[in-house]
Amino acid sequence: MPYKPKRPCSHPGCPNLTEGRYCEAHAKEAARNYERNQRDPGTHKRYGSSWRKARKKFLDGHPFCELCRRQGRTTTATLVHHINATRYGGTDDEENLMALCASCHSSLHARQKNDRLHS
Repeated sequence: MPYKPKRPCSHPGCPNLTEGRYCEAHAKEAARNYERNQRDPGTHKRYGSSWRKARKKFLDGHPFCELCRRQGRTTTATLVHHINATRYGGTDDEENLMALCASCHSSLHARQKNDRLHS
C-alpha cells in the first residue's frame, strides 16, 4: 500500500518535509505555543472526577435533551451544559445545568459565541 507523501512543515519558512503537520524541529514549539495560547488551563481543574460523577448523576435524572423536548422531540441527552459557565462564576448546582444532545449543545455554544461577538 502506498504511503502518504510528505509535505512541507507548517512552520513559516521551514522547508523540511514531514508526515505530520510540523517537522521534528518545530513540533515541540508548536505544542508549547498551543498549550500557552489556545488551551484553557483551567479546563482540567474544572472537569475532574467530581464533575464526572455529578454529570452522570444529572444525566441519570434528566435523560432527555431539554431543548429538543421544548420543540416536541424526544432525544437522549448525552451532555450537561452549564447555563452560567464555571469560568464566569457558574456552579455545578442542578439549577445551573441543562441536559442536552450533542447537536443542541453545539448550536447553543455557537449561538452564545455569536452573541458575544456581536454585543
